Amino acid sequence: MVKIQQIKLPVSHTKEDLENKIKKLLKISSSDLISWTIRRQSLDARKKPELFFVYTIEAEVKKEKQILKRVNNKNIMSTTPVKFSYLKTGNTVSQRPVIVGSGPAGLFCAYYLIQAGLKPLIIERGEAVENRLKTVEKFWNTGTLNTESNVQFGEGGAGTFSDGKLNTLVKDTKGRNQEVLKIFVKFGAPEEILYQQKPHLGTDALVGIVKNMRNYIKDAGGEFLFSTKMTDIHIKNKEVKAITVNETEKLETDCLVLAIGHSARDTFALLKDKKLPMEAKAFAVGLRAEHPQTMINLYQYGEEKSQYLGAASYKLTHKCKNNRGVYSFCMCPGGFVVNASSEEKKLAVNGMSYQDRGSDNANSALIVTVTPEDFPGTDVLRGMEFQRKLEEKAYELGNGNIPLQLYGDFVENKTSKTFGSILPCMKGGYSFANLRTLLPEELNTALIEGIEAFEKTIPGFSRADTILSGIESRTSSPIRIVRNEAFESEIHGIYPCGEGAGYAGGITSAAMDGLKVGEAIMKKIINFS
Repeated sequence: MVKIQQIKLPVSHTKEDLENKIKKLLKISSSDLISWTIRRQSLDARKKPELFFVYTIEAEVKKEKQILKRVNNKNIMSTTPVKFSYLKTGNTVSQRPVIVGSGPAGLFCAYYLIQAGLKPLIIERGEAVENRLKTVEKFWNTGTLNTESNVQFGEGGAGTFSDGKLNTLVKDTKGRNQEVLKIFVKFGAPEEILYQQKPHLGTDALVGIVKNMRNYIKDAGGEFLFSTKMTDIHIKNKEVKAITVNETEKLETDCLVLAIGHSARDTFALLKDKKLPMEAKAFAVGLRAEHPQTMINLYQYGEEKSQYLGAASYKLTHKCKNNRGVYSFCMCPGGFVVNASSEEKKLAVNGMSYQDRGSDNANSALIVTVTPEDFPGTDVLRGMEFQRKLEEKAYELGNGNIPLQLYGDFVENKTSKTFGSILPCMKGGYSFANLRTLLPEELNTALIEGIEAFEKTIPGFSRADTILSGIESRTSSPIRIVRNEAFESEIHGIYPCGEGAGYAGGITSAAMDGLKVGEAIMKKIINFS
């Protein structure tokens, strides 16, 4: 296989243009080119509004050695693609694995175990994704919250109601990243996600993909129990023996995967009571900012709308004078700010996009890192309580609605009265409030400094009518469930997994961690067989 890097073409190019460029670089005819695949596509916008795609291609050709010798190009080389493989065993297992949670970590762990020949049981406190969608939309329309099935809980996890970003910074030498993307394509995602620099799916696409994945797992012998919450864990001699669900039913298992998500606060409390080793960890809190999408497009593309490209994104960071870091997080081009609450009388926001990224506004969380040293006390769950207090205050400020404020008024520490030229794109009710009273002043100062610094990068970023809303408090898990190199807790048979356990940060990294845990379970089964 031949790899070709740095193939550059205008964004308006055709598939035929790309193939002709491959043949020209390799100095071959059509008959010598057996097949070719795009491995990576990125955008070069350095000469905007002249925009280019830059490709990495893998091509199968005749007489590869002779071609490589002839072209003598540092961007053309021989390559052997990494292929992900699944461990399998024909041995019977005494008890089926139980996976708690059906977000990306839980679903991809279940998928791995299915490929390996096991038949896991997946329990989910929320609803199946199609029913969950209706419940969440009812909440946005009426304010009636289902504390067990919402933006945070339910099949597909919190990432279902997000931008559906699939890029990750996790280093990957085993092919797990590409395998995750291939699985998404298998269940309905567009093939373009396999090579795009910043692939995304959108909430509407994720719903169908998650449902298809569930049906595949069920058809292969897996089982799903929805509206089923783990309420107790039975441990003997530091080994898991069973769990109780919904306070009444006992399920025996010696293999328990905790893919519980970053908002399962009652489960975190249960794990603390069961003396499962956990650590408080850093996360980040802040506010959502809405800007016109045309403003972001102009900055990135040199024009307010591109004929060939979708809504533009951005990524910004700033180190403040007080040594706090401010950065953009979960940026949603053409998206919506959504009420992402999961507890009564507490309010959290998140960002979400549909696949077309078609709303008028770009939104992103602008967040400040907080560490366990910022939380009073020494309790392992003190970060969780810090989140709760912020969410209680946000609920009070908005009288149950999303509290929002224009940036100019935030700086002047006064409640907004009217909107400027930017109107909110939100799911759920909203009300004007003074968000300056929500966060500790040290964090407010950092946010203002960060937003003013971002203005130097993106003109208009600090405009007075920028809409801020809060609180963005669910950026990542406030705890880490300790696991060893075999991905197992000190309590044997328990496998902390994914973002809620503190080992991932987004859909793809959580799915990759699900594959890792599935592999770890199989290694243990094979070694003990």
